[in-house]
Amino acid sequence: MAKNDSGDRDKSPLIICFGEMLIDFVPTVSGASLAEAPAFKKAAGGAPANVAVGIARLGGSSAFIGKVGHDEFGHMLSNILKSNNVDNSGVRFDTGARTALAFVTLRADGEREFMFYRNPSADMLLKESELDLHLIKKGSIFHYGSISLIEEPCRSTHLAALKFAKKEGLILSYDPNLRLPLWPSADAAREGIKSIWEYADVIKVSEEEISFLTGGEDPYSDEVVYNKLFHANLKLLVVTEGQMGCRYYTKKFHGRVAGFRVKAVDTTGAGDSFVSGLLIHLASNLDLYKDEKKLKEALVFANACGAITVTERGEQFPHFPPKKQLLISSPKETNNLIACVLFLETQINIEFGITGAILTKLDGDSRGGAASSVRDVSGKAN
Repeated sequence: MAKNDSGDRDKSPLIICFGEMLIDFVPTVSGASLAEAPAFKKAAGGAPANVAVGIARLGGSSAFIGKVGHDEFGHMLSNILKSNNVDNSGVRFDTGARTALAFVTLRADGEREFMFYRNPSADMLLKESELDLHLIKKGSIFHYGSISLIEEPCRSTHLAALKFAKKEGLILSYDPNLRLPLWPSADAAREGIKSIWEYADVIKVSEEEISFLTGGEDPYSDEVVYNKLFHANLKLLVVTEGQMGCRYYTKKFHGRVAGFRVKAVDTTGAGDSFVSGLLIHLASNLDLYKDEKKLKEALVFANACGAITVTERGEQFPHFPPKKQLLISSPKETNNLIACVLFLETQINIEFGITGAILTKLDGDSRGGAASSVRDVSGKAN
């Protein structure tokens, strides 16, 4: 394992996030097309940057490596990282290309569709010579997606960074974050995503991504996951199922952790918040995948992070309460029911002040049902 020797950051293991950072333009209403939307709200985004901010907001230590334009949006994004206590020393600015933009269409159920403005955008132009290798050496975990694999020179830079991180002993965490409109074709996306599959120690995918990567096979089949997606060096594969929770797979065991039903306003960043919640636990215990009980507890918390995120529209990075509002002060406490307090309606409204957050048990929304939900997910009584 790489030692985190980053001075004032040595209080917690450093998680390096590599990839894109951009501006999302989110409509002020749901259920309207881009042309019909009356107005848009700008929000900082980009999956790896989302994860970095989520980790920092949970009290962890994170850094971001990527490129933005030498423009107002690019400097705004870099400053947002800094204001959220994310190490932004790995951010580079391009004078010839603009910061990437994405217009998001929100369906009535909170799900999204994207229209991207790149061609090229600055994130695609990060060069290997611009990598901060010293920063990577400080990390314990190196997290990345697949969008940086689409075009050169960023593709070669991505490969160089992950190979260097692997050589230095960092845990490699991969969330493909499929965005088909950005790839030349579906075949190119499938090939590109799989091209670095076997480097990863930890992989998080959605049900839809399983279907895509396996050519339409059953995303709920454990056999499909093990035979088509699990590789010899993989330590943990997690399949997210939205409000239903997630499934987990290791070499020795697999299972499922139930989720919680929320009134989804905007699902943008929910998967990234899930990853933040998981990685902050993994960073404090790199052998987490070996202990099924502790892994399930970490995934309860990750589900909580994803649930909280979807209750707000178009925040600057996914809406994420500070660590103190999550009532978590130590990893030991997260091994109990502290994270699950999120799912009791009155506690959320009092402690978090999340307007309109409605968190209920999957089969009922009564207080007794909510308490039962805590037991169902954690295996313990409140």
